[in-house]
Amino acid sequence: MTDDEWLARRFEEHRGRLRAVAYRMLGSLSEADDAVQEAWLRLSRHAGRDDEAGAIDNLGAWLTTVVGRISLNLLRSRATRREEPFDVHVPDPVVSPAAGGDPEQEALVADAVGLALLVVLDTLDPAERLAFVLHDMFALPFDEIAPIVNRTPAAARQLASRARRRVQGSAAVPDADLPRQREVVAAFMAASRSGDFDALVAVLDPDVVLRADHGDQVPAAARRLRGAEVVARQALMFSRFSEFSRPALVNGAAGLVTSPEGRILSVMGFTIRGGRITEIDIVADPVRLAALDITP
Repeated sequence: MTDDEWLARRFEEHRGRLRAVAYRMLGSLSEADDAVQEAWLRLSRHAGRDDEAGAIDNLGAWLTTVVGRISLNLLRSRATRREEPFDVHVPDPVVSPAAGGDPEQEALVADAVGLALLVVLDTLDPAERLAFVLHDMFALPFDEIAPIVNRTPAAARQLASRARRRVQGSAAVPDADLPRQREVVAAFMAASRSGDFDALVAVLDPDVVLRADHGDQVPAAARRLRGAEVVARQALMFSRFSEFSRPALVNGAAGLVTSPEGRILSVMGFTIRGGRITEIDIVADPVRLAALDITP
């Protein structure tokens, strides 16, 4: 085995974790893949200078911090060029068959990283997001996080603490019972198909939030709705598409993929707490949907 092959094998051992870090940081599957690829290029250059990757004491931690830096720079760049911050943006969904069984996809959204949580992470300052993700989700110590954000370990701890309060205040823990989630989503779809307004309201939390992201293609249609009756009326308006909706796992939770005539129209992720739907996140941006690995 050549040195390059050995290095590539070592890198592949960490790829899944690195992609999970980048996805939680960026909420974008394509940008996460770009960040991982850039980490590989930096590792190759580093090994070329030192003649061996063995000069890195802990390769996993080294790669994690590299991906963290890359993701932080991407977040900061994104923040400076975002011209319409009040538009609805739903992060990229990770879609799997309803029966599950895809280890790579399951690893990517382990620890209940649902769309609702990613929406909250999007509201954090980039440095807060990095400190929270690396420490709370991947157990990286603050003395390793601190250099990435140019802070002391104590300041990095404060960043994570502020982020944690925001997350805990905005993203309550959803129901973990997947069969029960599916029952609730099935009841939602049955009520939508039958046009039963009262049944729709009954399955929705009184303060349910719906976020629909149509992207730049239909900017005027990007919207956020709140309240059971308002969301129920919206569901009835689009009930004609319900016959084309099929169950799927969206970020590890019960969801729906709507695909009339085999063309992906939308992906819907549901957050369910106490047996009621509290959040619905919809990605209907045709450009983003075309880039996702979704089988109709």
